[in-house]
Amino acid sequence: MSDRSMRRGFLAFAFIFATLSPLAEVQPALALTAVGVGPQYDTTHVYVAPSDVDVFVASFLATFGGTSTKQVVTTVTPTPSSTTSQLLQTPAGKISLFGFTTPIPYPFGSERTGYLVTDMDKAVAAARSAGADVIVAPFPDPIGRDAVVQWPGGVNMQLYWHTTVPNYPALETVPENRVYVSSDRPTAFVRDFVAFSHGKVVSDERHAPGIEIGRSQEIFRRIRIESVFGRMTVLVTDGHLPFPYGLETTGYETTNLKDTLDKARASGAKVLVEPYASDGRNAAMVQFPGGYIAEIHDIVAR
Repeated sequence: MSDRSMRRGFLAFAFIFATLSPLAEVQPALALTAVGVGPQYDTTHVYVAPSDVDVFVASFLATFGGTSTKQVVTTVTPTPSSTTSQLLQTPAGKISLFGFTTPIPYPFGSERTGYLVTDMDKAVAAARSAGADVIVAPFPDPIGRDAVVQWPGGVNMQLYWHTTVPNYPALETVPENRVYVSSDRPTAFVRDFVAFSHGKVVSDERHAPGIEIGRSQEIFRRIRIESVFGRMTVLVTDGHLPFPYGLETTGYETTNLKDTLDKARASGAKVLVEPYASDGRNAAMVQFPGGYIAEIHDIVAR
């Protein structure tokens, strides 16, 4: 065999080996620009009917504490629209709240989070290089610029940049972005997002207890990622999910789940799934006025 043939054979073997390697060993393949800022600048995007905005704000803040910025009426899309907008700031995470008074332009409402970036053009270039589709090209908003990207598996996220650099204190507890993907896409999603975020896979459990997705007699695959953008839990399923699993986009950590659920109930929220124990945490599912569903958990002392 010639040297050239041997080199080709080695490269082919290396490629096959790399595609089969565990996710925990996946490393960014490209030297992408780091554009993240910190988890205290991540926001969960919540859309409710205008009539539910005030009652949602009251319930969410009563549950987690914190404050809201002044409500404004503005346009947050690149095409004509109108919405109320405000930022809820709690020790357990932030929410960008929208109450659209006009039809919501596509694809807004499907983006789960907003991530602050240091430079919009560099962030979009890095996302593209990592494998994301830019489904809404950068556009100006009243206080900066935005774009929406889509990762393998159909996971939409918004990137944002502010003209005036924000300065928020660190969170008391960092929430997790809860991402549901099919069994066809976890490798591509994790590889691409880890490359973009300069993050790392901290666990890849292929036999996670099914109680975490409402299927207590089964197992599923759960991947946890950490990066400058915060925490992410990737839930790999066949899509056969009982309500309300798959509808929550964020998991909020509290110091005492029982106390938090008591506050949620007293403020008008519904506990859809009563507390259960799994993976060193107690967790429950809650629906706030206006329909927003969240996972809430505390960590069991070890």
